[in-house]
Amino acid sequence: MIRILIAGAVPEDQLNVLVLANDADPLEVPLDGVDRIELDFPKFTDGRAFTQARLLRQRRGFTGDIRATGDVLIDQLVQMHRTGFTSAVLKEGKDPADAERQFARYAAFYQGDAVVRQPLFARS
Repeated sequence: MIRILIAGAVPEDQLNVLVLANDADPLEVPLDGVDRIELDFPKFTDGRAFTQARLLRQRRGFTGDIRATGDVLIDQLVQMHRTGFTSAVLKEGKDPADAERQFARYAAFYQGDAVVRQPLFARS
């Protein structure tokens, strides 16, 4: 599940953070020493960060925190997790319990994803 944070209450970590622009190619950025990558959703209709997260996890093998920022909607959190995000910053006033309920609604998926690569039929 994704770690849920609320904007304005996000702790400042002493990490090496890479903020990746939406038009940047995640296959070409240097990742040496990077602890967290922040991917922005400038508006909910812009899904480029989903692709960037998946490429970072599956093709680059990045194991650190991938954080969703910007216009993060609660109903997108499950898909964010499936594409490789590990944390998300919700706007102030959003209830983290609402976000957690999204994960309870969908216990398993037939297709493989960035987290569980095998499809449901191939799992034992």
